[in-house]
Amino acid sequence: MPSDVYFWNLRASMKAPFAKRMRSLLKAAKADKVINNGDLAAVKIHFGEEGTTGFLRPLWVKPILDFISEAGGKPFLTDASTLYVGQRGEAVSHSLCAAKHGWDPLVLGAPVIIADGLRGEFEQAVPVGGKHIDEAYIAGGIAEADFLVSVNHFKGHELAGYGGALKNIGMGSASKKGKMQQHFSTGPIISEDNCVGCESCIKVCEAGALSINEDTGKVSLNPEKCVGCGGCFVACCHDGLQVDWKIGVQEFLERMMEYCAGVAKTKDKPCLHVNFVMDVVPDCDCVGFTDAPICPDIGVLVSFDPVAVDQASMDLVNDAPPLYPSQLPFGVAPGQNKFAAIHTHVPEQMGLDYAEELGLGTREYNLINM
Repeated sequence: MPSDVYFWNLRASMKAPFAKRMRSLLKAAKADKVINNGDLAAVKIHFGEEGTTGFLRPLWVKPILDFISEAGGKPFLTDASTLYVGQRGEAVSHSLCAAKHGWDPLVLGAPVIIADGLRGEFEQAVPVGGKHIDEAYIAGGIAEADFLVSVNHFKGHELAGYGGALKNIGMGSASKKGKMQQHFSTGPIISEDNCVGCESCIKVCEAGALSINEDTGKVSLNPEKCVGCGGCFVACCHDGLQVDWKIGVQEFLERMMEYCAGVAKTKDKPCLHVNFVMDVVPDCDCVGFTDAPICPDIGVLVSFDPVAVDQASMDLVNDAPPLYPSQLPFGVAPGQNKFAAIHTHVPEQMGLDYAEELGLGTREYNLINM
């Protein structure tokens, strides 16, 4: 049976400005019907890595927070720590990064709470019993919340192909241990021709899998120690480390979807998902920069089905005219898969087929235009 996905195409007017349109969208989806008075509502979001400019604007999210408050809930903005060394690797730096990007509790009416604690170790073990994940480690603040709303910047992703609701709740809601568990099947290939021996990757490798080969002066890898976190890829500026795309990507996607199932198990009511299909850039807001969008701004989609809302968002992106210049290869036409054209290593279905198989939702949807 198709799931309902509510869509607003960004048209507004003096009588119906942005905030009013957003409220109408949430009301049409009956989002207020699942919020009980006093519910602690986790609004899972990506605050944006330092240097990134394409992350969601705080004032776009404020109407969602206001809607939750009006329905009797108590919203808080949240995310979990990253594995790689950056501005979001522990709660103090993460909170400061959020503040620098405008996520101000006094303006938005919701505090910023890093869900996996000070050092990324506050977690709840959730039985999953999946093909890859037996027990998922979910960030404690998200697991303990009464209600979960994923607010997602829909865009490309350098490993998963795209990032939307499923990526935000599956990877983004995991503790550090949970992120390691999802990335475990992937690791780097050393390119000695490109490596300059600067040791930047070694400094961020918490697993101690990288070292300098004394004979060559280049980096070497101990695969038995590698946890596949991907931090070394971000640290390297010389393409000395490259992802072995031939192994692990499908398994990575399946592990991530099994984590989505783990997050869902922590809730006794359905989670709400809001996709902002705006500033559709090629890569994640983690990369420290924002490249040019690959298509025009499209709109906002809302659903209780994360699979349907991601599928609908992807279909709208693929049907949209391509924008040049961008990373999009020249000649891609409306109707072609734009993310697959950029991230050629990713399986065609990008994990959506496995998410459907797990019962997370359906790829069939009714797009209800507001």
